[in-house]
Amino acid sequence: MKRSRRVSAGKSIISLSFSLISLLSLAPIARSVSDGTPDETVTCEILVVGGGLAGAATAYEGLLAGRTVCLTEITDWVGGQISSQGTSALDERPTQRSRLFYSRGYLELRERIRRKYRELNPGDCWVSESCFIPSDAHDILLDMLRDAAKRGKGTLKWFPSTVIKELDYNPTGNLIKSAIAIQHQPALDALPLNTFPLSKTIEDWYQYPNSPRFDKTIIRFVPQNSSPGNVPDWYVVEATETGELIGLADVPYRLGIDPRSHLEPSSSSATGNPYCTQGFTYTFAMEATKEPQSHEMPPFYPQYEPYYSYELPRLADFDLVFTYRRIWSPKKGEPEKFSGISFTAPTVGDISMQNWTWGNDYRPGTEVDNLVYTPDQLQATGQLAPGGWMGGLRTESLRKAEELSLGYFYWLVDGTTDSQLGDGVKEPHPSYRYLSGLDSPMGTVHGLSKYPYMREGRRIIGRPAFGYPEGFTIWEIDMSRRNYREEYYRQTLSPKMYRQLWTALAGREAISVIQGEVSPDEVNRRTRSTIYPDSLGIGHYAIDFHPCMSFSPPEAPGNTEREGERQGAGQAYPFQIPLRAMIPQKIDNMLVAGKSIATSHIAAAAYRVHSFEWSSGAGAGTTAAFALEKGIAPFELVDGLPPHDPQLQVLRRRLEANNNPTAFPDTSIFNQDWDDWR
Repeated sequence: MKRSRRVSAGKSIISLSFSLISLLSLAPIARSVSDGTPDETVTCEILVVGGGLAGAATAYEGLLAGRTVCLTEITDWVGGQISSQGTSALDERPTQRSRLFYSRGYLELRERIRRKYRELNPGDCWVSESCFIPSDAHDILLDMLRDAAKRGKGTLKWFPSTVIKELDYNPTGNLIKSAIAIQHQPALDALPLNTFPLSKTIEDWYQYPNSPRFDKTIIRFVPQNSSPGNVPDWYVVEATETGELIGLADVPYRLGIDPRSHLEPSSSSATGNPYCTQGFTYTFAMEATKEPQSHEMPPFYPQYEPYYSYELPRLADFDLVFTYRRIWSPKKGEPEKFSGISFTAPTVGDISMQNWTWGNDYRPGTEVDNLVYTPDQLQATGQLAPGGWMGGLRTESLRKAEELSLGYFYWLVDGTTDSQLGDGVKEPHPSYRYLSGLDSPMGTVHGLSKYPYMREGRRIIGRPAFGYPEGFTIWEIDMSRRNYREEYYRQTLSPKMYRQLWTALAGREAISVIQGEVSPDEVNRRTRSTIYPDSLGIGHYAIDFHPCMSFSPPEAPGNTEREGERQGAGQAYPFQIPLRAMIPQKIDNMLVAGKSIATSHIAAAAYRVHSFEWSSGAGAGTTAAFALEKGIAPFELVDGLPPHDPQLQVLRRRLEANNNPTAFPDTSIFNQDWDDWR
């Protein structure tokens, strides 16, 4: 099974021409059958699956606590959003950023970016205070993890290009005993990693046998130490971008739109829709040139041309779009302003990363094109059968998203249409080139990000708890600043649901509303997020939607965003990350970090950005190390709430002592003044 490995050499820059486009249309490779016998066994105390920011933060805290951490990642870069997904523009809110109120590891990451470039914003972008090169982010984070291992006397075992194929459980099924993974590397005389787009390789990665493109090493991960009885002797942390282990383990989870309720009153569906998740994006980089470039139209461009748009009149300016997420600017341009937005003009050598809603966002929303398979779809495709797991994604949607992104570059430089604003808005801008090659910002021959930027995947349903009989969940009303006095809510919600909404929003007046002493129309709503006694981290961002489209295919002429999906969009109060949102049902030695914690569809639109991911990972890593030290399972810390478990308070104090905040300053049921937090 395991062949001798070699270092792949050679770098190339390929223009956006048919030679690159043809990488998308290669026929799949024939494969044989294998039984998946492990080539090697690796021991861990904490197995982190997913090397994005949440997974990196989990590993960082585990290493500082002196633990042996195995970190696996489907790509060969650590960092997720800021590296392999290409979204290297830190999403931050002004108040939190001005106070630098973040987890210690996130602050270290920001400082290392500053040291790397001698400034925090080498791209001079205007969407963020920090835009930088994705390939640099991988190096920065890997150095951070190695240094954390030295400082904490922990051990890092890093497994890039690795996917989890199978999980093995104890007889009662509540503990993961081992995990079988497949690591791939280029086969002898094959092309280097990152030559082909994800859609052309992902199915191969989940197959046991070697193939003409890849040699495989089958790895069995097991606990480093064995404990007697039913006490977990290691922890598996789900930190993937789509909730992969959640799907594989088949624990209860949600996907897509939740049914409208008093907890999720802005939902676009009365019954819910698992196929409508937020759009996902293959980012790419483009460079400003002195002379006009020759650009060949991709053969599939006419299919996607009806989709592309600047979206809004106030955004309909090429320079504005290019500098939005500019990640490198060797020379600062002249000041410009468009629709009240200030930025500096592009100059030769500037590099921009593109991530645009009506550009390279691919937004399927039906059962025939949804990216993340539902439980029924997983069952129907055989992925829940022993050895049948293939990642839980629709490969065809990945392929079409790749085409959409390549077509979007052509639209930017040569297009003259605009699906939302009409004729006469879009003009060609030929003095730009598409960056590709192993030494390009995305580190791929094809120029697209190694993995798409995922805004939403599977979200666990936490365990039933006091006040949460159907399973713990963070809902829309737990953090939204929305004005629920709008007539929309009185007209859309039933009288009973409307009363329940205002009872839930009443805060300290709730008992008076329940007893009928105060009517819903008299309630002074609380002006803060829900406060959780088991909070392990923090986050703050707007509820930001990239809605699915109404029908299939997403790029069809005249297609529209799903009606009502943006109803829940808007500002949010600073919020918390409770431990109960990180504990799945059924399995006692799994923790969830990142976007797959127990949130609703609307809450997830805010619980997805960079600093949140890091804070959730810091909570997961600290909790796993603490549970191993104390010989307890995390659910034992919260199953008695609302009365506090003394050990829970010890865990929270440890986080705070390590400069990992669990609450924002002045968080209290008596503090209703959060207007300054923007």
